[in-house]
Amino acid sequence: MSELKNGLAFLPLGGTGEIGMNFNLYRLTENGRETWLAVDCGIGFSGNDTPEAEVLMPDPSFIADRAKSLCGLVITHAHEDHLGAVAHLWPQLRCPIYATPFAAAVLRRKLGEAHLAREVRIHTIQPGASFDVGPFALQFISVTHSVAEAQAVVLRTPYGIIVHTGDWKLDPEPLVGPMTDLDTFRAVGDEGVLAMVCDSTNALKEGKSGSEAEVRDGLTEVISQIRGRVAVTCFASNVARVHSIAHAARAAGRQVMIVGRSLRNLETAARECGYLADLPPFLTEQDAADIDDDSLVMIITGSQGEPRSALSRIASDTHPNISLGQGDTVIYSSRMIPGNEQAVMAVQDNLTRRGVHVITDRDAMVHTSGHATREDIRTLYQIVRPKLSVPTHGEWRHLTAHAALARECGAEAVLLEDGDLLNLAPGTAEVVDTAPTGQLALDGGRLLPMTGGVLAARRKMLFNGMVLASFAVDDEGYVIGEPKISAPGLLESEDPESIRISEEFADAIDEIPDELRQEDSAFRDAAKTALRRALGRKLQKRPLVDVHLLRV
Repeated sequence: MSELKNGLAFLPLGGTGEIGMNFNLYRLTENGRETWLAVDCGIGFSGNDTPEAEVLMPDPSFIADRAKSLCGLVITHAHEDHLGAVAHLWPQLRCPIYATPFAAAVLRRKLGEAHLAREVRIHTIQPGASFDVGPFALQFISVTHSVAEAQAVVLRTPYGIIVHTGDWKLDPEPLVGPMTDLDTFRAVGDEGVLAMVCDSTNALKEGKSGSEAEVRDGLTEVISQIRGRVAVTCFASNVARVHSIAHAARAAGRQVMIVGRSLRNLETAARECGYLADLPPFLTEQDAADIDDDSLVMIITGSQGEPRSALSRIASDTHPNISLGQGDTVIYSSRMIPGNEQAVMAVQDNLTRRGVHVITDRDAMVHTSGHATREDIRTLYQIVRPKLSVPTHGEWRHLTAHAALARECGAEAVLLEDGDLLNLAPGTAEVVDTAPTGQLALDGGRLLPMTGGVLAARRKMLFNGMVLASFAVDDEGYVIGEPKISAPGLLESEDPESIRISEEFADAIDEIPDELRQEDSAFRDAAKTALRRALGRKLQKRPLVDVHLLRV
């Protein structure tokens, strides 16, 4: 990074130019000393272009190297793309966390599963409260979103006020939680706002946002007309939607069952924080056999086609307790996150093949987005009146549409991508430096760089297969017996081409010079070259090759 000068800067390490993996940093520099504040730390889900990984998260290396200067991590809300990476990345950050009661309850469960609950210090901040983190004076502002207790964050600094919106929308009837607090936004705007860092997800969508009350009415109408088993899939963290589904089920005389671990965790966290208090405890999947088909609504995880989710397993008839078939209905009370289209359609296709009727928001009013539309965005800019606009949380088409809207409303818009260090004050708002960025894949319990050797090899194997050769040599380096060739994902063992490669490889080993046969690594490298030569161009592939040499 460049020489430190006093001032305020913004640095997104994830979530700007992409959907998900939100990870934002603010830097306050005074007397040549920098202090960093992180806002959100979320995951992203693998799309069609990254089949070698399921769950992605931003690489925190840049701020991990400056962890002593990181005064805290503020969580705006309990969605996975804003807090899902905390349990995985916190050991590199090791800073206190600040979150509302609901987000803290969700986070504690994740930290408990990662055996970090006793190490991480979580400060529970009430919605709308003011609090200090290091030199940053912060204030939460309650906003409506598809999760309980979503908050915007106001940062008051010696160099100006920043409004970081998080995810938000305008909804006159959110049903669970308050409406977006426009009065407080207006009061902050009256103080004079230097910059608004704002959600761009629905910046291409005209009109007003739909209301959760409309969704509840739509679900009630649809479910009341259905016979047979009804399953509704939605984002597990959407307390208002779970409440609406339960309300619609009760209106139809049906009981509610939840299926999937994340939904069970949501129910526990929600009831801990006083939500869902007017509803009896939900049934679990073990109760499925005891309830008549016309008396049940199941809420099921897996709206994004996640391969190990409950709905994916039900669609492929591999779930241990739940099955759906002819005469049953699945309602998608969710939208497809960009990149998940193929996975979602595959699940819907499997359901349809089994005779299940699938209903989406194209068929009925069963979903509305939790993100602000263009009219909502215009309204907020007119109230806050920021000097600068920094669009975040979206792909480039969303960011550019947001920037054009902001300019219409009189703000100066600055377009960034992950890794751009934006000087906010003093002086001109411009990118003054770049930070290294990247993505990590969650692979079992490990975090692997997407550009690293393990996943690069996996990508190569996925698309080009692998060829493994094994052979034994004596003390002088001469081959004993016949080399063995295995080509999983490329050739069958009895394939004539496999036999040809084995024969040509054996001949090529015989031609390796004697001076290369004495040292194993040199011999192995020469054998790899021989194997590549034996593969030739006939396969029109460049598979990953490896050689196992055994000296006996």
